[in-house]
Amino acid sequence: MRFRANVENVATFYRIVQAIEKLQKRCIIRFTETDMHIICNNDVNEGGIQVWSQIKVPSLFTDYRIQSNAQNEITLTLSSEALLSALRSASPSGSQGASSSSFASDAEVVMKLAKKNDQAVLNFEMAGTTRMGRRVRVAHDVRIEVLRPQDVGKLREPMCPEPEVHILLPPLAKLRTVVERLRPLAADVVAVRANASGCLQVSASTESARVDVSWSGLTNPIMIRDGNSQDPQASQNGNDPDARDPTQKYGVLVSLRSFTKFLNSHVVSTTTIACICQNHAMILYVYIGEVADAGGVLTFYIPAIIDDAL
Repeated sequence: MRFRANVENVATFYRIVQAIEKLQKRCIIRFTETDMHIICNNDVNEGGIQVWSQIKVPSLFTDYRIQSNAQNEITLTLSSEALLSALRSASPSGSQGASSSSFASDAEVVMKLAKKNDQAVLNFEMAGTTRMGRRVRVAHDVRIEVLRPQDVGKLREPMCPEPEVHILLPPLAKLRTVVERLRPLAADVVAVRANASGCLQVSASTESARVDVSWSGLTNPIMIRDGNSQDPQASQNGNDPDARDPTQKYGVLVSLRSFTKFLNSHVVSTTTIACICQNHAMILYVYIGEVADAGGVLTFYIPAIIDDAL
């Protein structure tokens, strides 16, 4: 089993892991010949939120080499916190406020599988210039566990019904600000509703008050879901003309904490599409780059909290 790659786009890799680390302290990474998949599927997550991501190798890596007896695929588990720490010193976005020994610009980073004291590790070797102008080399070892093929075969994405509505979300940083302001009313849950006329609504309520925040004029893309992946394609031409009443809103009640954790992905998001399965789940596609030429997509599954009052 061999694996080695140059991390060409350190800043994007760092932001992806930054979003993942907010969700779960351990994650699964599967390397294939064409993609890197980061998976968070631990049932102990608050609200049951899961992430299944697919990132194209050229969007992050160069000189990418992988070899294994499992069809040249390697799947491992590791601490997302430790991975973030390893990338932080090499990423300009992660070195703000750091010591003078931090790299001032993107470092040359080589990532490879290795063994240290009979322990499998993902080794990062970094070389670059510090803020003080000195050339330095830094090495980080992240402890890993390589999954057996039979365990990899048990990994399954959540099964969801066909969504009633798809909608392009406003910038996640702005949406996050709104949700934070709703927190005093939201208690533990928020309602998210949308229709096929470009309307999105986020609501929070108590026994005596309710606040609805709405956006209009948003895009309803047509989503084409590949049965073998969660990497949809989107058209900006509107929804299926045979769809339901375009003014009817469909919604889900979701954990405020889960929704807030998802909104931490604003650090990597350029375009985000929400798909609402009424009273079942909200599926969110966070694209790395523009949809038409995305370097990958992070797919978040947030299960609905069932409430007949929705």
